[in-house]
Amino acid sequence: MDRQTGRSSLTAKQAGLTLAIALLLSILAGAVELALDARAMRHEIVSDTRYRLDLVHGTAAEAAFQLNPDLATQVVEGLFNGGRVARVAITDDFGRTMATSQRENEPVSGWLAHTLFDDILHYQQTLNYQAGSDNPAQPVGKLELTLALDRLARDFTDRSLLIFSLGVAKSLAIAALLALVFHGFVTRPLLRVHAAIADTDPRQPGHWPKPAMGRHGNDELGHLVESVDQLLLAFQQGLDQRDQLHQISTMDGLTGIANRRHFDTFIAREWQRARRNGHALSVIFIDIDHFKEFNDHYGHVAGDDTLRAIAEALTRVVHRASDLVARYGGEEFVCVLPDTDLEGALRVAERIHREIRALDIPHAYATHTGRVTASLGVASCAPALDDIGHEELMAQADSQLYRAKRQGRDRVAAQI
Repeated sequence: MDRQTGRSSLTAKQAGLTLAIALLLSILAGAVELALDARAMRHEIVSDTRYRLDLVHGTAAEAAFQLNPDLATQVVEGLFNGGRVARVAITDDFGRTMATSQRENEPVSGWLAHTLFDDILHYQQTLNYQAGSDNPAQPVGKLELTLALDRLARDFTDRSLLIFSLGVAKSLAIAALLALVFHGFVTRPLLRVHAAIADTDPRQPGHWPKPAMGRHGNDELGHLVESVDQLLLAFQQGLDQRDQLHQISTMDGLTGIANRRHFDTFIAREWQRARRNGHALSVIFIDIDHFKEFNDHYGHVAGDDTLRAIAEALTRVVHRASDLVARYGGEEFVCVLPDTDLEGALRVAERIHREIRALDIPHAYATHTGRVTASLGVASCAPALDDIGHEELMAQADSQLYRAKRQGRDRVAAQI
């Protein structure tokens, strides 16, 4: 199978279509999954950040109450080392910064990152400290935290690529599985039907190797095979009818041998073949002597029987597959002998003459014998050497036939 055929095969088209659908569905499903994951990621970020702030709230409040910058620095550094933090600061209740830590510069992020995370970047928590169990908690400062937008964007991108890759991989696996299942369940049976049709002999379409469809016997594939079977049977019937009509159109209805139409086609074809191959071609004309008088005296039924008997006698003598015996018209018959010279044709004509006499059919108006006889004219030529056509060859044979009649009938005449 060449490359073009491979691309245009049903299996390739089915696999390509399945893959395209799977990819499209994976993209749509991936988009939905990414949207859900972005929502989940936002919730995780907010929850994690607030949990961490709540975790250090007590220590940060104590540092602000004691105005202890070292403790405040430890809290800030602990929060800043979280990876996603861009700035952390602790201020006392007078607004003075006790400790702060921030990135020197933050890379510029795209519009998607701003859209997704801008509203969850900044956090501020009031630090409340209770000096004693009897005293209420008092605000002693503030804890501020800003998340790094580029880090959040990078984390989202990494998660998105992982989710999308897994989605595509799952879709491709599903597509491959569907392609295999579809190929085994649908494409292979279709290919079997195609192979059976391709192996069908166009001369005998009704005898095509109809495939057994098994589990597809009652579904659309089974119905397709039955429809193809009915169609090919209809073609076979049409061919049979055509052959019957052709046989009827080329066969003499009374004698069962070739008719004049078949003879005309046959001699023209054999003339051309003899000219190409340089072989001889011979023609024998046969005419039943005094046949009109025979019909008038014995009746048409006896005349028809006689014509059939003579036709059978001719086919007994002229029996090569390459030869032709035809009814030329009325009581006239003709034999065409390809690859036969004049000497061979004369031998055939003499045997025909004897075979007709051996039928021993009574004829009250026969010239000499009192039995049905025939006159024969023989002509032969080599088309490659003689500058004549098959019409002239037939005319020569016909001329020899009339010479036999003039010489007294019941004889064979041939060109000298």
